[in-house]
Formats: sequence, C-alpha cells, structure tokens
Amino acid sequence: MGYAIKELFRTLQGEGANTGRLAVFCRFAGCNLWSGREEDREKGTGGCAAWCDTHFVGTDGEGGGKFADADALADAAWQTWGHERASTGLRPLLVCTGGEPLLQLDEALVAAFQARGFEVAIETNGTIAVPAGVDWVCVSPKARSEQIVRSGDELKLVVPQAEFSPQDFLAQGFTHFFLQPMDGPDRDAALRYAIDYCHQHPEWRLSLQSHKFIGIP
Repeated sequence: MGYAIKELFRTLQGEGANTGRLAVFCRFAGCNLWSGREEDREKGTGGCAAWCDTHFVGTDGEGGGKFADADALADAAWQTWGHERASTGLRPLLVCTGGEPLLQLDEALVAAFQARGFEVAIETNGTIAVPAGVDWVCVSPKARSEQIVRSGDELKLVVPQAEFSPQDFLAQGFTHFFLQPMDGPDRDAALRYAIDYCHQHPEWRLSLQSHKFIGIP
C-alpha cells in the first residue's frame, strides 16, 4: 500500500500530554471531514471545517511525497529523526497526524515505524477505528461527526464547540482530558472559556498550542 504524506519533519510537540517532547511528525494528506480547500469550507461534514487551520492538501510540504510502501515511509521517518539522536537510548516519538491519519495508517505501517524503534502516536478525529499496535491515541472530537473511538490516552476537545458540553466526554475511557482554545479571531474569548472551565471542572486540563507562540512547526 502506498502513502500520501503532506509533510514529514522533526519538532517539539506543542500540545497535549506530550508537550515539549521531541518528535517526528508525519502529516498524512487528506481528511474525511473536509477537502482542505477554501472553496469547500461550507461543504465540510464536520463542524471543524469552519475553523481548521491545518494544511493537509497534496504532498508538497517539507519531507512530503508519495511513499510506495511502509518500509519506505518508515525509513524516511527514521532519517528525519537522525541517527545521532538514536544513540541516546531513548525511544523516539512519531506523531501521525493530518488531516485524518487513519484514512491511511494501517497495521503494516505501525509495525514498520515500531521496527525502527519509534513510539507511534496518532492524533485523530475519532471517526475511524484505530489499527492494532498504536502506542498513544489522542482523539479530538469534531461536531457533526460520529465519534467511534471512545478510549485512549488523551481526549483533546477544541472549545468552544456549541454542539458539545465537555462533561459529556468524561465517561469515555481516556486517561487525560484536555480543553484546547480554538484558534482564530475569537481566540482570547476561547482561552478565557477554557481557563474558567478548568477552574470549575478540575477533571480537565488546559492545552495550549505552544508551538504557535514560540514559532516552531
């Protein structure tokens, strides 16, 4: 199976439970909730199309391209991590994101990543089942879409989404629950909402997109 990758790069994780950790990001092209094209924003089946700021169309990003098979992509990810970092003895983190990574990520690719020593994490909208073997599952539910992945390591809810009450998610089987303020023109109001909510509901933790504040990918 071939894989279409928008970009493949090394950076610090900017959000969630792994904030600050060095990782290789593998951004898969494509999403099942929106085409990613401006002219289609109003046609998106998920409420996220209105505010999504991620570029996942095509394969022309840093390190991106079409990879013929799992080994080819896993080798490229390992080269991105860098052999000098492998000597530390630490297990490197590889974050599969998108778009929606589960449109392409399969057991063969998970196994190929892990064979190179990676801890494999995904960031998904939760509408597609997770293949066996993934080490870390982060679900970010989106309005007007059916969430079928209801357990994992972290649930990261972008707020505010009028269709959701954060408390509705606490019965799901996640270890960590994060509120992440929606970026955009109303970011300050979203931040205040998230801060106030975490004050009133300590089950939730605040997640900020710190990579945007410090100017890294």
